Amino acid sequence: MPTPAGIPYLCPVLSVPLSELPADFRTRALRWAAGFAHCAYFEPNALPYPGGGFQRLLAVTHHAPAAPATLPELDEWLAGPATEAPRCGFITYDVKNEIEALRSRNAAGLAWPHLHFFRPDAWLTWQEDAVKIHAPQPAALYQQILATPLPATAAPQVPTLRPRMPRPAYLAAVEAIREDILSGEVYELNLCQEFYAEDVQLDPVDVFWRLTAASPTPFAGFYRHHDHFLLCASPERFLRRQGRTLLSQPIKGTIRRGLTAAQDEQQRQTLLHDEKERAENLMIVDLVRNDLARVAQPGTVQVPELFGLYPFRHVWQMISTVQAQVRAGVGLAETLRATFPMGSMTGAPKVRAMQLIEEYECSRRGLYSGSIGYVLPTGDFDLNVVIRSLQYRADTGYLSFQVGSAITYDSVPEREYEECLLKAQALLEVLGAVVK
Repeated sequence: MPTPAGIPYLCPVLSVPLSELPADFRTRALRWAAGFAHCAYFEPNALPYPGGGFQRLLAVTHHAPAAPATLPELDEWLAGPATEAPRCGFITYDVKNEIEALRSRNAAGLAWPHLHFFRPDAWLTWQEDAVKIHAPQPAALYQQILATPLPATAAPQVPTLRPRMPRPAYLAAVEAIREDILSGEVYELNLCQEFYAEDVQLDPVDVFWRLTAASPTPFAGFYRHHDHFLLCASPERFLRRQGRTLLSQPIKGTIRRGLTAAQDEQQRQTLLHDEKERAENLMIVDLVRNDLARVAQPGTVQVPELFGLYPFRHVWQMISTVQAQVRAGVGLAETLRATFPMGSMTGAPKVRAMQLIEEYECSRRGLYSGSIGYVLPTGDFDLNVVIRSLQYRADTGYLSFQVGSAITYDSVPEREYEECLLKAQALLEVLGAVVK
């Protein structure tokens, strides 16, 4: 029910000790939640990460009245009536067109709204020793979750995914970008490609858990917006705010894990000393430093970690951390205007890179290269980078994922294509699919 402006609505809370929860509680909770028109679930997978991963949070509503659809509307909406509920949402890559004089005219099989946030009617938060259920009748909701049936589901079978950009076209695009770099158009450009299938029938909840098991990551998430589903296994944080501290952690640098401990260490050392990967990472760190400086107190932009190496199920990733103290009065929308899209998914300089991306890519990125996340009542927020993700429309059966890599002058086209397939490995395994 609506509340008067400035008066917080205190939702009843039930705290259930973790020791009392059935082992399948999260599975049942997400199955229950996925029945709502708006559902957001954020999963850190208990993985170590500099600064920590997502807070485990599940939020739902059937209705999202007066939901913001543009950055100016987001500012106004977040400043609305006080509430103890988190606000959950997504920002698509196409919001770049609000921020800069850009356009998106490539094929789009998904058609997400450009931006959408909602205030949940009910939400669950996982604490160190308990789950807190916030709802008008939390005890009844808890019983609903416990009673939610778990259907037997077979592994998905999507035998073939087609490339929107055939391999020869991708290799030619890499060569053309190398020429653009040589002529001074950009220093680096993140080139992405889409693989898709049509008329697919699958169970989004089941596929999400399979993806999480195959590729556990600290910024995973399940998001439903009506018939649109995002099944996300992202290892990358875009931006977090805690108090006055902004934190961004761009990823640039990827190598396959080794099969033995010795091989794995050799792979780690190879990535650590790879001059191309370090150059890519450093260029994006410089871009992020510049972006954060636009909303930071002067002299507060720092790089606590440069070229950090972190292991995931299939790959080692090179991750750097950039932080700053935000100026007083700067909210989420203004922060996004200064920093979005994330430099790790564009290249440098950012605007020219985005112009060239539109020329070379064959698909509109949509929510890929965008972000999902949550805004807490304090104004703190945490946003990921939507990569390593499946997107699905239940109404049309359109299934898609995109992968990419950073192109520099030293790039070898065939190696860049292989890097794309490496990043797609978990997605293909989960779908039981191959690339045509």
